[in-house]
Amino acid sequence: MRPLKIVVLIKQVPDTRNVGPDAMKPDGTVNRGKLDTVFNPDDLHALELALNLKDRIPGTEVTVMTMGPRRAADIIRDSLYRGADHGIMISDKRFGGADTLATSYTLVRAIQKLPSYDIIMGGRQAIDGDTAQVGPQCAEKLGVPQVTYVEGIISITDDEVVAKRRLSKGVETVSSPLPCLITVHGASPACRSKVAKRIMQYKYARTNSEIRPNDGFIKELHSKRPYLTIPEWGVEDIDADETKIGLSGSPTKVKSVESIVLTANEAKVLSDSDLDIETMIKELIDHHIIG
Repeated sequence: MRPLKIVVLIKQVPDTRNVGPDAMKPDGTVNRGKLDTVFNPDDLHALELALNLKDRIPGTEVTVMTMGPRRAADIIRDSLYRGADHGIMISDKRFGGADTLATSYTLVRAIQKLPSYDIIMGGRQAIDGDTAQVGPQCAEKLGVPQVTYVEGIISITDDEVVAKRRLSKGVETVSSPLPCLITVHGASPACRSKVAKRIMQYKYARTNSEIRPNDGFIKELHSKRPYLTIPEWGVEDIDADETKIGLSGSPTKVKSVESIVLTANEAKVLSDSDLDIETMIKELIDHHIIG
């Protein structure tokens, strides 16, 4: 079996467990500066699937790629600590406010800069949007087959991968020619822990924009160890059409945002009559709890 080139699409997302009143801007985009961030959970599962293939097939290389503001480089370092070989940061203010269409276009332009790839992986969906659209849109734009909701790789050859998909009513085994794109379900194995040796090796990994003018020690270290420099690509680096990125390339518009807080101020005891049940359902709909 020949070594594989695997690209894992990862995302730094707001921690949706702690969403406050300042979570959204007036224009309907996420106010990321006001929210704590985490490594998107499904993307961690995708990273583990890629690292598992790296363990199984000697010489396989795993490259993680993320699009976001400067601080999103944290999850590239996190990935390097866990076993990834390379990381690419896609960052430019003009990418801001992108919906799934603009995001997938940007990622595809970056992927097309790579010399080659066999498998592109990503989480099933991101917890900040829950659309599950970016992965399939990337596959469509790249013109490669896609396998979604994957929870494990059964076998792989030079030309084909056989994967197990987790569906709502069971599992399905499917095959796909390479190259292909895979989105990974949360039912797949959890990602391995960070390795102390790799933390020591990559703790000074930085993008150029993260290095401050007075960081002489880090600059010198990067000159001696080029692998510590995380490539950072902007609009011009990926030859992107500015009409297809960021807000200008995003047809999806948020009309309004409503903060719903569930509280247990009172309890009601209902009978099993149809009238009581209908009344309860109507109240839940009126209060936007369901529906």
